Amino acid sequence: MPTITESAHAFFDACETGKGWDACAPYCATDATFSAQSEPLAKVETVEHYCNWMKGLFGPMPDARYELKSFATDAARNNVAAFATFHGTHTGDGGPVPATGKSTATDYVYVMQFDDAAKISHVTKIWHSGLALKELGWG
Repeated sequence: MPTITESAHAFFDACETGKGWDACAPYCATDATFSAQSEPLAKVETVEHYCNWMKGLFGPMPDARYELKSFATDAARNNVAAFATFHGTHTGDGGPVPATGKSTATDYVYVMQFDDAAKISHVTKIWHSGLALKELGWG
């Protein structure tokens, strides 16, 4: 069985490369919850919904990618934190406005909480969306 660190890394990569829920589900509890104090994600309450939301970003931003800056396991609290920068340019179809050609490089953190079965039970995303949306010309 993979460690929580290995599962968290595989989940993070699948989610952040737009593979959607089907690729992320093996690492998660079926009822895994999601939270973020971020306007675009205010109504997203499940990890499944979030993974599919991320997949949807690859239409407007086909060059989207992440740069992992830190990855840490807290075994005492059974969670893993990932700090990264998301990069993308709005050149594709979709998004709240027609393609702007503008880019963002926005920092964020995931804290992935694991259950006793070593599956992700909750993801918290820490992200200042307002700056990213402004950079993209979306807000």
